[in-house]
Order: sequence, then C-alpha cells, then structure tokens
Amino acid sequence: MSLPPTCFFLLIFFVFPSHSFPLSTSSRWIVDKNSGDRLKLACVNWPGHLHVMIPEGLHKKPMKSVVSDISGEMGFNCVRLTWATYMYTRYPNVTVSETLDRWNLTVAKEGVAKNNPEVLGMSVVEAQNVVVDELGKGGLMVVLDNHVSLPKWCCGENDGNGFFGDEDFDPDEWVRGLVAVARRYKNNPSVVAMSMRNELRGPRQNVRAWYNYMQQGGVAIHQENPDVLVIFSGLSYDTNLGFLKSQPLTVDLDNKIVFEAHWYPFGQPPEKWIFQTNEYCANMTKLFMDNSGFLFRTNGNPVPLFLSEFGLDQRGGDEMENRYFVCVLATMAEYDIDWALWQLPGSFMLREGNIDMEDMFGMYDSKWEKLRNSTTLDRLQFVQTKIRDSDTSSIDSTSYVLYHPLSGQCVEASDALSITNCRHASQWDHAHDGGPIKLTNTDRCLTTVKQGLLAVVSDQIDCSSPQSSWNVVSISNHHLASKDNQGNNLCLEVDILTSKIVTNKCLCLDDDLRDVSRCEENPQSQWLKLIPISNKNNGKK
Repeated sequence: MSLPPTCFFLLIFFVFPSHSFPLSTSSRWIVDKNSGDRLKLACVNWPGHLHVMIPEGLHKKPMKSVVSDISGEMGFNCVRLTWATYMYTRYPNVTVSETLDRWNLTVAKEGVAKNNPEVLGMSVVEAQNVVVDELGKGGLMVVLDNHVSLPKWCCGENDGNGFFGDEDFDPDEWVRGLVAVARRYKNNPSVVAMSMRNELRGPRQNVRAWYNYMQQGGVAIHQENPDVLVIFSGLSYDTNLGFLKSQPLTVDLDNKIVFEAHWYPFGQPPEKWIFQTNEYCANMTKLFMDNSGFLFRTNGNPVPLFLSEFGLDQRGGDEMENRYFVCVLATMAEYDIDWALWQLPGSFMLREGNIDMEDMFGMYDSKWEKLRNSTTLDRLQFVQTKIRDSDTSSIDSTSYVLYHPLSGQCVEASDALSITNCRHASQWDHAHDGGPIKLTNTDRCLTTVKQGLLAVVSDQIDCSSPQSSWNVVSISNHHLASKDNQGNNLCLEVDILTSKIVTNKCLCLDDDLRDVSRCEENPQSQWLKLIPISNKNNGKK
C-alpha cells in the first residue's frame, strides 16, 4: 500500500539560491546577517596557490563552463579558492602570460589563449578577481584561503611554509597579504569569508605564537573588511583546535569568527579501517570531535566549524579511503557540518616538478571534460543540503530521516522499504533508543520479520514488541538492531542489488551485539543512521 504524501518531505536547498550578503554567525551556525536564517557552506576546493598563481584548469576549459559545472552538475554552492601570500606581496603585477613563460608552460599557455584568452594580459591578481566575479555571477559563494606564502604544492613538515617564522612565512608579510586581499574584495558580495592560513604545522608550531599571530591576522582582516567571515585554522595540519578548550580567543570580531578543520586518513593503518571498520570509525570520529567538533557541541559558547578539507582517490580502488569517506559522511550528516571537498582539479599545470600532473582526488578527470566518478557526487547530495536550521525554537519534536552514508541515499517507505534520493525520503519519529521508529503522523512502525527478509512498516497497533523496538548498536553507533520472533538480533541492511531494506545478522558484531576484534566483511551496508531534520523547513527551497 502506498503511503500518503504527508509521509514524505523535501529537503531545502537542493537548488541553492543566490546567497545573501554579508554573512554572520549565530551560535554554531553561519547565517544571513539580516534575516538570521542559516546558510550552509557546501564547497569544493579550487586550488590557485601553485607556481602559476591562477586557478587551475583555465588552460583546459572556459571559466564560465567550470563555474556552470560547479553549481549545476556538481551541486556545490561555494568554492574555497586558494591563494599564495607572495602573489599579493611580491608578484601582484606579474601577468599570467609572464608567469606561464617563466615556468616554460607552453602548452598551458596555448590552452589559456584558447579557453580564457582575456586573462593572458592580466596580472595574476586581476585574473583571480575575474574568476571570483564569474563565480559570483554563477551564484556561488567564495571562501578565499591563504594556502601558502611561496607559491607551490602544499604541505610538508619542513617546506618553509608551515608556521610563523619559517623561511617563507614572515608574519608581517603574511598580514600585509591578508590586508591586501581583504581590501581588494571589500564590498564584493561574492567573497563571503577569508581563511587565514592552511594547515599550520612543523617544528616551530606552538600555541602561544598561534594566539599572537592568528588573532593579529583576524583583527587586520576585520578592520579592513568587516563584512567577511574570518576563518581560524588550527595546528598539526588543521587537526587540532583542542587548546581552545582552556584558552578561548580574546578578540571579538562582531560575530564573524569561524573555525576550520581537516579530516583525512593519511598515516593511519589501513588494516584498522578495513578489518575494524566499526571501531576505527568510532575512534577517528571521537578524535575529530575531541580536537575540533567540540567547538559546535559545547554548551557554553558554540561556534561554527568548517570542515574545509576531506576527500579521497575517486577511482575507488583504495579500500581504506573508501571506508574513511563513508565514516566522514556519517558524521557530516549527523551534525550537519559546513564543508569543502578536496578537490575540483583533475590535473595541475605544474606540480612538484611535473607538468600537467593528474590528481585522482579531483572531481574532474584529467582533461576537465567529465566527472571522474559520479558515485562521489551521489554520496555528497544529501550533505549538500541544509538538513537543520539555525532556529529550532519552533520545533516541538525532532523528526528524522534514515540515512545510508555508503550510498548517500535515504530510506523511502512506499510499497516496500528502499533507498532513494534523500529528497524523496520518508520522515520518522524515534523518541528514545530501544523504542519504535514510526512514520511521522502515523501509528505505523518499522518492524523486523525474519533474517534475510524485507523489513516492513507494520500496521500493528502496539509498536512495543521486540520486532519493532530499535537500538543503536556497535561502538560506531551506525547500526540499528531489533529482534525477530525467535529473539535473534538483526540489523537493518541495504541490499545493494535491489536497493531494498532487509534485516540480517549484524555484520562485525557478535550475537550480543559487541564489536568483534577482526572482521573480513564491510559492515557499511548496514550503516543506517537516524539524522535529525528541521520540520519547519519541509517543502521549502
């Protein structure tokens, strides 16, 4: 039997409108300063900080087409555009043509002449400005990220760009660069935020210097351009902001402060991700929340956190990265985090001595002609939406969607339970762990029948039976389990071949629902999370 239309809802902002300006912060959210409505950043990184000092790909494709792809086919509403300090402090008058010649990039120069000829005679600063304006015309917000000082690939422990006082990181010159950028984009509604420095790191890093220079940089930006958000990065490659627990910032930038963090699996043991997926995801999520996520979860004075980098090899062959990525998506959805995927380019003009170097993390393929992997985009669609609103005062009770981070889809209850694009997801009520999961505005509840069979939405009046009582299980908190009529613990699972929801023995858990020490199977087909949504936004865009 089909369910009434009231059982479905539309998530807002599947098509992002042109943004308001300026933005501000309210508690843990980024908001429209005038209306107070939340505005979520769902960005892609577009590097422009390397040797040539222009955004990558201008030799491959007209910028207007790139912008159209970002906002249209890819569905992002924002670009984190990276830049190098020296571009503004030492090379502001160098033309695009001159910098291409300097690095003997003859083929790239021919490509720019073909695809974006207007920028060849411009300075690198003017070329960046043209790209920013084109992004604005496409309805995209821009976060300008100071990635390095010396234009080059980032990042290494001893590359001279890591921390204040390094060979290529003079604090005074860095502030001059920030001020120059803030001045250039003053009153430009395309630029909504400035990130002060990417991945502080290296042997010089220390908390005392961080407070001194980062607050100095933030004040300098705000004094020059009070409209932009000012984004503070942490230590250890943007993975550690924990020191703020004991010593908050002493500056007040009129509700313009945002913090950023990165989350990659680099340096982590692949066997942990592959054979202890539940436990290791839980451990890495806890580490992220302890070092960064606490900023938006604190009861004292929550502030916005921008996950400004995460990503994976989009060919899909790295199993560790695949499982890490699903783990990150689950956390992003649960807390509705603002974010920026690394990265847009499928190739770089010049990187680490290599001309036209391909990068498998790119949304584009190496020729910038098509998406490298459309599955990545499918997985991002739900987290591209604004799942929760900044104002929850009018919401009497929390409703949920059942989200499957492995596919990026949600559960729809029609003739049978199946996964579908989250815009068609059913809405559920779940008062407490161990209780029933009911379709909103009905007495019908999610029910287990038998191992291997489809889960059903039961018409039974009493939803308190073991078959209709659901617990969040495993240390990852990503499984939902109930019991069949023989008392066996079973978990919801997505049948990948049919997209239907079945119940099966819980993967990587023992009979008592404890995580096993080693598991050869991938439990992520059973990762179905109840994600809270804002009811008052149903049907709005």
